[in-house]
Amino acid sequence: MSMASEDTKNIQEMKTDLNLLLECLKYQMDNPFSQKEALVTIFSICQQNSNAGVYFREIGGLMFVKNLAKSSKHSMVKEAALYTLGAVAEQNVYCQQTLCTSELFEDLTWFLSNDDSNTNLKRMSVYVILVLVSNNRTGQTLVRETGCITVLTQLFRTVLSKYELNLLDENAFQSYQLWSSVCSTLCVCVNNPQNDENQMLCCSLFPHANDWLINCVKPEIIRPVCSFIGLTLANNTYVQKYFISVGGLDVLSQVLVQLESDSHKTLSSAKLAVVVTKTVDACIADNPTFGVILSKYHIVSKLLTLLLHESLDSGEKFSIILTLGHCTEDCEENQYDLFKNNGLPLMIQALTESQSEELNKAATFVLHNCKKITEKLSLSLGEYSFDENEEQLKDINMKEKNLEEYWKKAKEILHRIEQLERERNEEKLQREKDKHNVSSMNINIQNTLKHLHADSIGRGPTAEDKDKSKSRKLQSYQSHGLLSTACTNDHQMKTVLKSANPVTACYRESGQNKNLCKANSSYNQNLQEGTTFEKKNSVSQSSDRVFKHPVPVVKNRKQQLPVTDPFTLCSDIINKEVISFLASNNHSKMLKYRCSGCIAVGKSLNSRNFSKLLHSCPYQCDRHKVIVEAEDRYKSELRKSLICNKKILLTPRRRRQLSHESTASGEIKKRRIRKNFTEEEINYLFNGVKKMGNHWNLILWSFPFQQGRKAVDLAHKYHKLTKRPEYAAP
Repeated sequence: MSMASEDTKNIQEMKTDLNLLLECLKYQMDNPFSQKEALVTIFSICQQNSNAGVYFREIGGLMFVKNLAKSSKHSMVKEAALYTLGAVAEQNVYCQQTLCTSELFEDLTWFLSNDDSNTNLKRMSVYVILVLVSNNRTGQTLVRETGCITVLTQLFRTVLSKYELNLLDENAFQSYQLWSSVCSTLCVCVNNPQNDENQMLCCSLFPHANDWLINCVKPEIIRPVCSFIGLTLANNTYVQKYFISVGGLDVLSQVLVQLESDSHKTLSSAKLAVVVTKTVDACIADNPTFGVILSKYHIVSKLLTLLLHESLDSGEKFSIILTLGHCTEDCEENQYDLFKNNGLPLMIQALTESQSEELNKAATFVLHNCKKITEKLSLSLGEYSFDENEEQLKDINMKEKNLEEYWKKAKEILHRIEQLERERNEEKLQREKDKHNVSSMNINIQNTLKHLHADSIGRGPTAEDKDKSKSRKLQSYQSHGLLSTACTNDHQMKTVLKSANPVTACYRESGQNKNLCKANSSYNQNLQEGTTFEKKNSVSQSSDRVFKHPVPVVKNRKQQLPVTDPFTLCSDIINKEVISFLASNNHSKMLKYRCSGCIAVGKSLNSRNFSKLLHSCPYQCDRHKVIVEAEDRYKSELRKSLICNKKILLTPRRRRQLSHESTASGEIKKRRIRKNFTEEEINYLFNGVKKMGNHWNLILWSFPFQQGRKAVDLAHKYHKLTKRPEYAAP
């Protein structure tokens, strides 16, 4: 409550301050200094409180400040009023829509075109235009229809008259600030959202922008000009063609070459070269054929050199690689230049070392372009004949004497690319095979145990039957061994062995692969644990014929590392079960089989499918058998209670609800205590509807209503009040 009361107090103080400041503006028309201070205070209040701009608009302050900027005779008051309008509109979209009128745009156009307006007043006018047009298609339309964009283009041409920019001079610095604001405003007029008509109007400034790029290679000029060119070109093929026709792409290429040569000396030149690279990319992104113009200036080699600069971050490298992709997409000269300057190893290095997904996609794009041309060039080189294509061979010999060496390098790089792709595919296949092998192991384990159990129960514990069953298993293992030897490919042999018998496959691979030494050591430990049982039972003699153990490789190991190989883990589990099976007495004891509830570890289980799993299992352990019996008893008691009481008790919540209904059936529900709406609550209600509409829950939580109020109460009260004549138009 204290926080809510404090917020209410702050809101009331803010409203009081704005009302007093607005009255001060009205009654201090002859005192420009007081009006300027009042406007600055209004600006600071709106900056601190986001709702202040909305309230200032509701009390009519926004329109009064707009009229004050138009009618005041004092320049300082006009500047302060325009700055306040721009700041309030920038913070609140409703204020932006309120000010976005053709009347205000005409007034701003008059301020910009009037010769009596000083530079600071023009800057404030450009700032208001920037705020009104930003992210607003209506503002983009009005700035064109009122002729304001024409005045802005004229200012772009005339504000800076000299190419030698001296920012130490105060007048030159103010002119530069105005010109920079005009550039930013023109960028907003053509983009975000994209406006094709405004792009067509602004493309007339391309020749003037080219002159600035050629004559003044400074960051203060290149950054705003490149931003203007890039946004005006974006996604507009006609404007891109016009820019190339006036020599814009040639100018950008020359500037890029100059900045790249200076990048080794200064860091700012490297950063500025990346800005120009982005502009070049915007020009050729939709027209890859224009990359031929860049080949005259060897832009690909310059970009590769710039890519090796240590000061560039991943975002800047991404821009350079993406530009390389668009340069080499449909231009064989640029592709040849990329081969010649060892561009493909750089792309492969960027693809393997970088962790940025966007940069990897850009590098893959470049490699894909060069992969096609590499295949084309290698095929064309093999198909050339001196009789049919003598002229083509002469041209190739004129271009490069050692062309065949470059083709060989290209083939090697193409082979490396294919090898990388093949390794990735093999990794995916290996992961799928590992999952499949683990599932097949579980199936083979269960089948083996079932066969052993069927033989022991169906034929009895005679030695002849045991020998027959084990001889059949030996024949099956030998047949699997024949299949494995018939496979000529090593990879096929491993897969057949794994599918036939995962344990023997694991042992056979352990002799060939050093990584499976842990399996041998763990298996030896299991053998040592089961030696006592082998001495007592004669059945263990035949087990050596079924499961042949490898010779231990690692001896006298003090610490056993945890085994993570799935085949090794499977072999450990089978060894323990086989030893315990062979050690048990088949005449006096039943075999202990695996319970489904114990081995279902990796499955997603819940109360329903776990119960089904236990009921379907014929071999239950003692613990899960008790669980199944308890569940069956509970279900039988539940059926009896349903028959007796004729009520379905589905959940504990429903059970509590029914018991509450039975105990409180004779009681009468108490109604809420009636609370009349106070005048403050009525004011809160109408203010909430003004700001938020018919969102009753939002209004209920935004204002301090009495405890117990609901959204339905607010809706009913508002509809009742609106029917009364005194509240018809609040």
